[in-house]
Parts: sequence; C-alpha cells; structure tokens
Amino acid sequence: MTMADEHPSPETLRGKVLYIEDNPINMSLVETALEAYPGITLLKASTGQDGIRLARSEQPDLVLLDMHLPDIGGLEVVRALNEDIANRHLRVTLLTADTLSMDIVKAMSLGAYEYWLKPINMATFATALQRALGRGKDDDKR
Repeated sequence: MTMADEHPSPETLRGKVLYIEDNPINMSLVETALEAYPGITLLKASTGQDGIRLARSEQPDLVLLDMHLPDIGGLEVVRALNEDIANRHLRVTLLTADTLSMDIVKAMSLGAYEYWLKPINMATFATALQRALGRGKDDDKR
C-alpha cells in the first residue's frame, strides 16, 4: 500500500456531501472549499426539514449539519435520520459555534459521527472528507 492509497488526492475523492446550513456565509465557505474536490457533489439545504428530505432522497455519503436551524434543531434532524445512520452508515457531522452542549451529547449518542466547532478548520475539513469518502468509508461498515 502506498502513501497515496492511505491519503487519496482531492481528484480521487467521490461522493455526495449534504450541507444543512441556514447561514449563507458558512454555506459559501464550504462551497469554496469543495471546489478543490471535483468528484464531490454538494447538496444544500437551508432548513432541517429540507435537509431530512434531501438526505433520504439523495442518500449522501456525508451530512454536515448546523445545530441551529430556523425550523428545527440539529438534534431533531439527527433523530429523524437515526435509521439512515444505523442502516446505511450515514455519517453526520455536527457543526456548531457552541461548546459541548447537551444537544451535542444527545446527537452523538444517536449516532452522529463527530462535531466541529465553527468556524470550520479547513485542515480538519479536508481530513474528514478523506475519512468519509476515501477508502476508510468502507472499512467502518464492518
């Protein structure tokens, strides 16, 4: 196995990322970051309900989920997607400006994969994309 096998290049990563976020600036930052990954399709939702609908219809490989949405909170979104998380190994990453809160703890206990503090660290973002969409994606499905 070569180093390239362990850390896929941006050109080799493929998949769908759903970003559920109501802040246009945060959405724009992620859109810009994903431009370096031509094989990744970005799906966007600005409400929790739209995000749930898109997650079910489009079956993304990774969901980036803002915890504070205008209609329902991130915890409710994770609850709604709990079956997809368990059965499809859907990875949900929580994004929040809050430090560790009870909602984050509950969402993690329901199967959310990890949480990141905003503003998003781009090195963390790149590493997480590799974990979710690279070779390691199938390794987690044991």
